[in-house]
Parts: sequence; C-alpha cells; structure tokens
Amino acid sequence: MLGTGHGLGESEMLVQLNRTDQNEAFAPNHVTGKADVNTPRPDPVVAVLGYHGRVAGLGAHLPSGWSVRHAAGLDDIRADDIVLVSGAKVLDVVGARAVLPRRTRIVALLDDDAAAELVAGVLSAGADVCVRGGQPAILAGHLVACRRRQLTDRWMNLEIA
Repeated sequence: MLGTGHGLGESEMLVQLNRTDQNEAFAPNHVTGKADVNTPRPDPVVAVLGYHGRVAGLGAHLPSGWSVRHAAGLDDIRADDIVLVSGAKVLDVVGARAVLPRRTRIVALLDDDAAAELVAGVLSAGADVCVRGGQPAILAGHLVACRRRQLTDRWMNLEIA
C-alpha cells in the first residue's frame, strides 16, 4: 500500500490517529500524576508487632529483597511497611488503623483455632487480611498479595494525589 499514491498504509494510519501536538499522552511510560517512575521503589518491609517467635521462619519464604523487622510499637511503623500483628486482638487492629495511614496494610495473624468472631472482629476493625496459623509459606503468600494490592492502589490513585 505504501508508495501507491492511495493514502496511508495501516501502520501509518495508526500513528496518525495517536499523534497529538505535544505527543505526550500517547508516549510510552507517560504519567499524568506526580510520581517519578524513574525512582526505584524501596524493597518491601514487614514490620512485626506482637509475638515475634510465631514469625521466626517467615523471612526465608519471602521474595528476594524483602525484609522482616520487629517494630517497637506503632510509632516505629513507616507508611509503606506491611504491618503484621502477631497474636492480634480486635483492639490491636483498631489502634493500628487509627494511627497508621490508610495505605499501610495490616495483616492480623491469629491462632489456628481462633474463633470465627475474632476473625470477623479483626477484619471489621480494619485489618486488610486475617491469617489463621503461622505456617511461614502461607503467611508469606498473603504478604506478597498485600504488597501487590498496595502497589495497585498507588497506581490507581496516581491522578488523585
């Protein structure tokens, strides 16, 4: 079709349709918000509150680059941390949710035999996830899923910020 004098070929037509005067909106990696896509994201951190012994083997099951640290309290939590409340009670989650930014993910770790009322209570109080038992591989899977949701929320709210 090219060079036949009959107009633009298919690929040239697509380029023409996507062209603007500033040619920004259709550029790859164009971002309309305030985020700097060239700044590397910090590696995920799981900040543990509560019983530390229950999560002793967790670090070995997390992806490369992740770290687990034991927080001294809610004042020791950063906004991008994933907070793991080991042996969580409803009041623990209520207090954490009241103090921490909304974007901070809270994971409540309960005993294997925790009552359904406790599970419902920590979720209603603001925990993003509730995990029964402390099997490190399963817990790590929930933490990775939390991180994905955290990043997805950031990208979805990019224009709002």
